[in-house]
This record gives sequence, C-alpha cells and structure tokens, in this order.
Amino acid sequence: MSTVSNGSPQRRVHRLRCSVQNYDWGRIGSLSRVARMFSSNSGLQIDEAAPYAEFWMGTHESGPSYVVESTNTGNNNNGVSVVGSANGGSGVSLKSWIDENPNVLGDEVVEKWGVTLPFLFKVLSVAKPLSIQAHPNKELAGILHKARPDVFKDGNHKPEMALALTEFEALCGFISLEEFKDVLQNVPEIAEVVGNDYANQVLDFSCRAGEEKLKAVLRSIFTRLMSASNEIRQLTDKEQLVLQLEKQYPADVGVLAAFLFNYVKLNPGEALCIGANELHAYLRGECIECMATSDNVVRAGLTPKNRDVQILCSMLTYKQGVPKILQGVPLNPYTKRYRPPFDEFEVDRCILPQGASAVFPAVPGPSVFVVTEGEGTIYAAPFEDVVVEGDVLFVSANTRIHLRTASEFGLHMYRAGVNGRSFEASS
Repeated sequence: MSTVSNGSPQRRVHRLRCSVQNYDWGRIGSLSRVARMFSSNSGLQIDEAAPYAEFWMGTHESGPSYVVESTNTGNNNNGVSVVGSANGGSGVSLKSWIDENPNVLGDEVVEKWGVTLPFLFKVLSVAKPLSIQAHPNKELAGILHKARPDVFKDGNHKPEMALALTEFEALCGFISLEEFKDVLQNVPEIAEVVGNDYANQVLDFSCRAGEEKLKAVLRSIFTRLMSASNEIRQLTDKEQLVLQLEKQYPADVGVLAAFLFNYVKLNPGEALCIGANELHAYLRGECIECMATSDNVVRAGLTPKNRDVQILCSMLTYKQGVPKILQGVPLNPYTKRYRPPFDEFEVDRCILPQGASAVFPAVPGPSVFVVTEGEGTIYAAPFEDVVVEGDVLFVSANTRIHLRTASEFGLHMYRAGVNGRSFEASS
C-alpha cells in the first residue's frame, strides 16, 4: 500500500477546511448561504454585519483550502482526515499536500496539468451585481500577470460555469444585431454618450458585410461607451433591471452598457458556461461555480474596483446571441452531470431525498465534494463518515464514493472533477 508524507496508510477521502471572501456584493450575515457553510466548515461564528460572497474550495493562493490531521474530529468516525482552520489555524495547505502526494491526482491529470489541481470550486451568494467583466485567455493572462502581478495573480485562463442553487440572474454576452438596433432607437441616452456617428454604424449595418466587420463595429461602439465620462443622465423610465443597476451604481456608464447584453435567468439546476474573453456580470442569487484555477478578472463597469477598460474592450470576442443553458445529463435518478466545453472541470449535482442513496463510480482524476444542504453518510471503503451542510471533502483519483441520506434528512451534494472528456480523449 502506498503511503502519504506523514507515513500513515494513504487515505482516499480527506476533509477540507476552506476560505471565504467578504466582497461587498455578498449577502449579509446569516442570509448568505456562503456564511452558513463557512461557519459550519470552520467552526467560526457568523458576523451578522459582514457580507459573505464566495466560499472557495481548492488550491489558489488567494483563498487556499487546508488538509490537517486533528483530534477535534467532530463527525469523524473511521479515520477520514479532518481539516484545520483556513483563517489563521494550523494545517497543511491542500496545494502543499498535493505537491507531496501527487498520486492523489491520478497519472493522467499529472501528465496533462502537472502536480496541480486544475479546477477551483466555489459557492457564491450574490446580493448585488458584480462588475462587468471578462477573464483573459492563457496567452493574455500570461502577459498581464508578468506586467502587473499585483492585480493579475496568476498566468492561467479562467473559463467558468455557474450552476444555480436558487433563481439566479446574470448578464452574459452581447444581444443580437436586431436587438442592438432596437436598443439604439429606444434608448437615446446611448447615442448621446457615444455620438450619432458611432450609433449609425450599427443602425446602418447590413449582415451582408460579414461577421468580422460586425465584431469590429461592436468593438468600436462598446469601447466608445465604456470609455465615456461617467456623468450620464439618470435613467427614470427604462426596464426594471437597468433602474436597479442605476440605484446601486449611480452615474456608472456600465448601467447603459447593460442594455447591450443578454439578460439571463437561471432556475435551480440550470447552468451557464462562460469562456475566456466573454463578457458577463452576475446580478443576484446563489450558485455553485467551477472554473480553471485562476483569479484573473478584467473589469470595466458596475464596480468601485480598478477598471481596465481598454484591455477589456480589446480582448472580448464580441459574439452575439443568447447563451446556451445546460440542463445536466442524468446519471441516475438523483444525479445530473454538467460538462462544459472546457477540459479542466465538470460538476455533478446530487439531490438525495430522505432515505435514498447514490454511487459515484471511481474516476481517473481527483474530485471535491461539498454539501450544501441536509445530512448523510459518505462511504469510501474502508472509511465512513457523516457529512452535513458546509462539509467539503477531497477525494483521490480512482475512488468509488457511496452516499446515503440520514433517515430524517435529505442531502444536497455537489462534486467537481476533471472533465471526463479529457480521459476519454487520452484512452
């Protein structure tokens, strides 16, 4: 039997204690699912006056998770390791632990990505809109990280997927050409800001000119809009979304820009994929989010943070049309799988009713499991442990997991793992 660095027989399942981000757009106190999960995970009390925005599960240095042996085992029954506090407590970071135990990733993951967890898993509680933003591709991320490492913390790309836990609203991608023309005709403030010459480029555009010419026109007018002075006329008679944005971000030109994006509403269990260089802004609701391991964000509006308007406007794809919504593919009566077009990750959603059970077959790569509601038992022979809301577990490659709910509770659990297509392609 192989061993881990501390000399004990290798465990297949390890509890994680994870990090929280208190960004100002997060829900306040106990109203935030992130706050409740973090409190349960860490043992720390909730600050009822503080915003709790993101619960991070992974290896990124901006919000690391920890794997720590502990005598304060809580629900631990049969040797599954328990984690120390990610906010000042002792413990080995998950990144350091993986560096010392690369076999937990599986050979195929190490061969493709090296000794690193290729995905970052999160829970988000959104009370007010995030910035109008996009995430750079790998080439641009490397350039930005080298030039401004204080702002762009790593050189990786950040494709991502948001899977709704509640009703979830977002702006994503540009509306169609016909919708764009309607907006310019019905929202005169935009033409006033960018100038009639720019507006007429869109109004007079013919599809016969081709997609690349259209993207150039969109880039021109969007750059002009986002570079304009923030001193814009207050909106008083526009659609409800823009009114709400204007109240939260008064005199922000990003309020007008919202007219140009698709307004997406997700129901629980629906997911939205966002590729590199794709414009988006989450508005409200709670979601599971998974992405390549990165924290690079380029912002241009609806934010008090640093804005990089010219970088964002130059990097966007300017694709138009309504984004595809993923419904998930059933694996069994209780579990659906969401596979985005990105190699680094996939997400499973398992909603077990009272008294039910489900099996996650062994896969060639690592997984991270998180409980968002309820209580149950997890088995990974020879280990067994009770799990509740806020519990997070790292599962080594090639490990079969069996879940069972408690007699009086259901169980909502989500799994992040390497996209199975990566293994299919290499087999």
